[in-house]
Amino acid sequence: MAPLAWPDEVDEVLAGDLTAGLAYPTPAGGAVVTAVAPIGLRDREAGTVTFTTSLGFGKKLERIKRDPRLALAYHAREHGFSDSSLYVLVQGDAEVTLDPDRDYLETVIGPQSERFMGPRKRGRLFWDRWLQEYYADRVPVTVRVARITTWPDLRCAGEPSVIGAPRPEAPPEPQTAPKKGTGPRVDAERAARRLRKIPHVLLAYVEADGYPAAIPVEVADASPEGISLRAANGVLPPGARRAGLLGHDYEPKLIGLEARQHTGWLETDGDRALYAPHTEQGFKAPANKTLLLFINGLMAKRGLRKARRAGGA
Repeated sequence: MAPLAWPDEVDEVLAGDLTAGLAYPTPAGGAVVTAVAPIGLRDREAGTVTFTTSLGFGKKLERIKRDPRLALAYHAREHGFSDSSLYVLVQGDAEVTLDPDRDYLETVIGPQSERFMGPRKRGRLFWDRWLQEYYADRVPVTVRVARITTWPDLRCAGEPSVIGAPRPEAPPEPQTAPKKGTGPRVDAERAARRLRKIPHVLLAYVEADGYPAAIPVEVADASPEGISLRAANGVLPPGARRAGLLGHDYEPKLIGLEARQHTGWLETDGDRALYAPHTEQGFKAPANKTLLLFINGLMAKRGLRKARRAGGA
């Protein structure tokens, strides 16, 4: 199959966004969405886009290797290099490399990362060793693009345009309710209060052809029964299903981050939906580069040790 080509207006977004939403399927048929920094990594001739991750975050890599279909939602323009109004959803199949390539990290990832996030912190006595797992043990995840869908604005309002494989003609079928029930398993009202304070909220689900999608939503209100979500007309999948929810914010050079991540159950009626969160996790990183890098190094070290104990990376 020939590589998928995309126009300049899409390439500007892929080249310029500091962050994107990564959505990938779960074994239960739902989707998880998290934030990644693609730092402009793409190859138009090969029809691929790339992001990197640390081997310390092995659970994400294991799930992607199990089911390589994923999506990258280029949904936010702050602190990047593009001022486009397009919402760009890239769907494709991932190829995961588990062996860090030092030359690739130094000659490709390093310059691209510094373009977005400034010079890397170095120091032979401490920082080079402390950030070993975060920097030197990073691996690329290359996505062979199958389809790119764009909307004319960042709310996904208006008619979408499709490049590559056609979108499924029918919406995904409703899913069977989980055995433990569909209602919230964490405090929905508390989760909604936290999400309302965060500017970017993405909802992820699996489409009829098995590829995940991630779309922007707004938190309308909440009750003990769930979180009420709003979205542009026609973008929410009808019926009931497992879905992921991410609220996140970031500052220049990713110094200062906040994320609230959920998996749960979604029931949709038109352009409104009720989301029952089943799990939650989150963090708020300080707007201090030294402290942030210290925390990143610690998380990567812990994750890599955990993956090695489990027989993974």
